[in-house]
Amino acid sequence: MKLTYEGLKDRASWEAAGIVLPDYDPAELSERTKKAPVWVHFGIGNIFRIFIGGIADKLIRKGLMDKGIICAETFDYEVADKIYQPYDNLVLAVTLHEDGRTDKQVLGSLSEAVKADSQNAEEWQRLKSIFTDPGLMMVSFTITEKGYALRNPDEQYFGFVSSDIAKGPDQCVGAMGVVASMLYERYKAGGAPLALVSMDNVSQNGKKLRDSVLEMAEAWKDAGFVPEDFPAYLKDEKRIAFPWTMIDKITPRPGDDVFRDLEALGVEDMSAVVTQKHTYIAPYANAEGPQYLVIEDTFPNGRPPLEEAGVYMTDRETVNKSERMKVTVCLNPIHTALCVYDCMLGYEYFADGMKDEDIAELARQVGYCEGLPVVPDPGILSPEAFLDEVINVRFPNPYLGDTSARIATDISQMTAIRFGETIKAYIARDGDAKKLVAIPLAIAGWIRYLLSMDDEGQPMELSPDPMIPYMKEQLQGISFGQPESLKDQLKGVLSNETLFGTDLYRAGIGELIEEMVRSELSGKGAVRATMKKYLYLFRA
Repeated sequence: MKLTYEGLKDRASWEAAGIVLPDYDPAELSERTKKAPVWVHFGIGNIFRIFIGGIADKLIRKGLMDKGIICAETFDYEVADKIYQPYDNLVLAVTLHEDGRTDKQVLGSLSEAVKADSQNAEEWQRLKSIFTDPGLMMVSFTITEKGYALRNPDEQYFGFVSSDIAKGPDQCVGAMGVVASMLYERYKAGGAPLALVSMDNVSQNGKKLRDSVLEMAEAWKDAGFVPEDFPAYLKDEKRIAFPWTMIDKITPRPGDDVFRDLEALGVEDMSAVVTQKHTYIAPYANAEGPQYLVIEDTFPNGRPPLEEAGVYMTDRETVNKSERMKVTVCLNPIHTALCVYDCMLGYEYFADGMKDEDIAELARQVGYCEGLPVVPDPGILSPEAFLDEVINVRFPNPYLGDTSARIATDISQMTAIRFGETIKAYIARDGDAKKLVAIPLAIAGWIRYLLSMDDEGQPMELSPDPMIPYMKEQLQGISFGQPESLKDQLKGVLSNETLFGTDLYRAGIGELIEEMVRSELSGKGAVRATMKKYLYLFRA
């Protein structure tokens, strides 16, 4: 069985293998979509394919949508070449339940893959034609947190951003430059309305997307590339809206067990691909069952009936509370706190770490003890029930195959939100954050992790993170087994408001974190001993 339009014609074989096929014609859907696009998505990796693609598939099956999604990629063009094109943009979605069951379904809702490459005239022109279609309703994004960033920690533009500004709208390489360029094309074509919907785990993601796009537009205006009316067009929320969202679905990289299962069922050519840019992706995508998507209902050019596919459509305040609940308390900070300790204590898979009583206790304290007391209640979701599901069902799911190394990717881009927001909430309530212990321990663990040695003093590979060179420079002179080697190296790190959202010394926990890191440097087993000291003895 081949995952192509032609291969799906052998429906009997797929159904005998227990794989659900589209009850519509994906090829016909693709042609309709190309002629009159309504939805474009940037960032065409795993969570998009199985979650957002699944939402569209459900609406199409219900007869509530007759167009698919056009998939645009600004970062890794190999994904389009090796995962989309050979498989006619189809994806085999595998849901991994906590009891070991799997659901398998082919999604035909992804109708076209476009490389957002300004150096490829044909692809660039195709993207322009999509954005100038007045019927286009929405552009969504899963480009990760760093995709919205224009500046480094020193508040200087990244080199590619400076280049995009200097060269103007038609030679962009960065995601925000590409998006701003396409919006300029839409403006020139009559200025039809549009919603741009970030679906990334970023606090106030709609604002972040809007700010970055506007900054590019203003810079081009100042350089004379675009007229003054173009930024005004982007600022008019009746014409261009940037809805806020909260998204949640744990989507690990494609699992080997899933590959073997599909191969045994007779599905061909399912091997994963690792691109030159280190994207790990396969023709299939696997994820947990639970999923949440909350979207501010602001769509000036209309939208698909997303609520019919389980999406919560609501107001900005409710979205913001839902996002803060998840990103700052009930899921993401626990992920970030635990993954570095998993790596240092030798746990490859996150679910295995959850069986460790010390790691599980860290999860409990970050979530229940320190997070819930200051979390806003969104009303549509219960923070306590959400956290219960995370701690008791989702994180321990052994069938996800989610690695701690994956979760540890790009931690520096997340600390200000995942820890900083709770720290600031304590400052606002109490005047300082001195009541916190588990969150400081999480931050200390990340710093200790950056020394690239596990708890036995053995070399350990770090997950990718754009801030590693900066952090390594700051940590120079700190040595495993020599707690006295930690002098004042952390002053610049822990006072960095870009990293943590606040100065941790002014918050009253900078010295505590230094003390914890010093303890974790003491030698073999010091990480474990420090966890026990602060999670149990210090609390007592």
